[in-house]
Amino acid sequence: MTVLDKLPFKPIQLKALLFLGFLFLWMACSSPLKLYTFSGQTMGTTYSVKIVSENSVIDHGKIQKGIDSVLTLVNQHLSIWDPNSEISQFNQNRQQVLIVVSPHLRNVISKSLEISEATKGAFDITVFDLMSLWGFGPNPRDGLPTHVQIEEIKNRTGYQNIIIEPEAVRKLNPDLKLDVNAIAKGYGVDQVFEWILEQGFESVFVEIGGEVRCAGKNQNGQHWRVGIIDPEISASPGEELSAVVNLDGKAMATSGNYRNFIEINGQILGHTIDPRTGYPVETDVLSVSVITNSCMEADGWATALMVLNFEEGNKLVSDRKELNALWIVETMDGQRKIEKTEGFIIENPKY
Repeated sequence: MTVLDKLPFKPIQLKALLFLGFLFLWMACSSPLKLYTFSGQTMGTTYSVKIVSENSVIDHGKIQKGIDSVLTLVNQHLSIWDPNSEISQFNQNRQQVLIVVSPHLRNVISKSLEISEATKGAFDITVFDLMSLWGFGPNPRDGLPTHVQIEEIKNRTGYQNIIIEPEAVRKLNPDLKLDVNAIAKGYGVDQVFEWILEQGFESVFVEIGGEVRCAGKNQNGQHWRVGIIDPEISASPGEELSAVVNLDGKAMATSGNYRNFIEINGQILGHTIDPRTGYPVETDVLSVSVITNSCMEADGWATALMVLNFEEGNKLVSDRKELNALWIVETMDGQRKIEKTEGFIIENPKY
């Protein structure tokens, strides 16, 4: 009889018990994933941040303070509602000289001009006065504008009138004013996201007003999931979803007139103005969601694709492998349907 024969368990059974003991020890030593949430208000809307960590002693107050500090800094540079912000000072500067700007404002202007070039002006941040003319922004005007007023303002707008030079920006028209609302939330998401990664966290979800960027996985070890709201013109948009997206380490932004509109003399006007015509858009597109690597880029492209009809937008992004888009369009018979690029993967589509 061998020594093994004297053991109360056979070798195979012993290996199994050793494995189970090791598994039990590993499970006992590993901390369960915990979800930490942070929220607040910024940019005229709300934000939500989620961090998943094994660390049970995370300094919640420090992280909350850091997030708010990042967002305060972004507003100090990009808020057109703050008369003392950098962009407001830029708009008030009527000199045709080089204007030194911060890296924050420069980055946003640079990306905006890139999207403007790609869309031939469907996206344009020189629309401050045009938005005000239609009743949007910090200095809205009453009543519907006339064609003459629209053409007058169009004469002093246009992304071609902004020139970026090293560490500075030049206005070719001294009356030109910038409105970066169509891309600022996305930039804010990116800034908060990157700050949290710098703190050593790997699983992060950042959302500002529906614009999202994430990394890693949620507390259940799954990809972060995001719903696309079914667009309805309403004072209180419903929470009914058109589809659900597994956002695998990407950013997503959604644009739709249901989010921001005004009513003048019984006429509902969406906030998406076509910079090329000066008038609110009238297309078959009800909302557009864009997935790409940065939320700033997703935000800008979602706005641009809201200006274009589905066929124009689909043709424009079809060759851009870094972009994926989903459109909710209204058909000729008043029905709705989802159109999307091949790489935009969804679950539970409503249409």
